[in-house]
Formats: sequence, C-alpha cells, structure tokens
Amino acid sequence: MPIARIRSFAKDGFYFITPTLWNWYYLFDRHNRWEILANSLRYCQRHKSLEIYAYVFMLNHVHLIIRADDAEAVIRDFKRHTSRALKENIRSTEPNILNLFTQKDGLWRLWKEDNQPKLIESETFFVQKLNYIHDNPVRKGYVLNPAHWKWSSANPHSPLQIAALPTVARD
Repeated sequence: MPIARIRSFAKDGFYFITPTLWNWYYLFDRHNRWEILANSLRYCQRHKSLEIYAYVFMLNHVHLIIRADDAEAVIRDFKRHTSRALKENIRSTEPNILNLFTQKDGLWRLWKEDNQPKLIESETFFVQKLNYIHDNPVRKGYVLNPAHWKWSSANPHSPLQIAALPTVARD
C-alpha cells in the first residue's frame, strides 16, 4: 500500500495530520514525553515556519492542523528529532520497551511512516477536524471537557502557541 504524502503542489496548504507510534504503543503519558513533543513543535514554530491551528497529544499519536512553507519537511524533521529524543528518554527510563520499536531488520522505528495527511480545502472540513481533535480526549474518557486536557489547543492554557484561525475557502 502506498504511503500517503503531503501533496507537492500544496506543501504550504493547511493540513490535518496524525503522526502515530509504531504498534500504537502507549508511550507519551510518562517521563516528560509530552514535553519532548511540545518542545520539538515549539522549535518548528520558531525556526521552520510551522503554524499550529489545532492539536492534541494522545497516548500514542498526535493530531495536528498545521500550515508551513514546506509542511512535509517540517513533519519529517519533527519526527526525526522526537524519535531521537524519545529513544534517549526511553533508554534512560524504560530500556525494556526499546525492543517494541525494533524492526525485523534491527532498525529502530518510533513513528509510522504515514501521517495520514488531509489537505483542508473547506471551512466545513476544517471545523470537522477541529472538533474531532478537541473531542478526542473526551471520547477516550480522559476528561469530561475538551478544555481540561492539558495537551490540547482546546485548553485555554495550552502549552503551545496556537495560530489565529485561518480563513479557508468557503464550501
């Protein structure tokens, strides 16, 4: 099955993406791993033109609505950096789970290749994905109200800078 990629003709478009951990292992909820994700995204915001319009960190994946001059490169760099940083974190805190991310060929892989990118081409689709992102922790039973999940743009005290909502094409 081919890997879904960010469209080359729309690299600077608005995208809904979902980076997901290999084997869907619950990993982020301990040892400051959400902070590693947040710090990497902050770096991309400051140095790689990343604009985040919505996000949520879950236990084994991240949902984002983003825009960047080259979104494909930003997400590649984000995944590369967090893979290295999280590997070191795991090595020092839970070395026994390193094997869960070691492939048959001996290579270590934290993230799935496919980010499931969806180009946002309408306001309706944007609002649908925004609501999906913000409701995710509620659907999973982590919180009763989306604003109560710390690692979400629904939280008024979000640890990440959220860009002003864009004007997208009307349906």
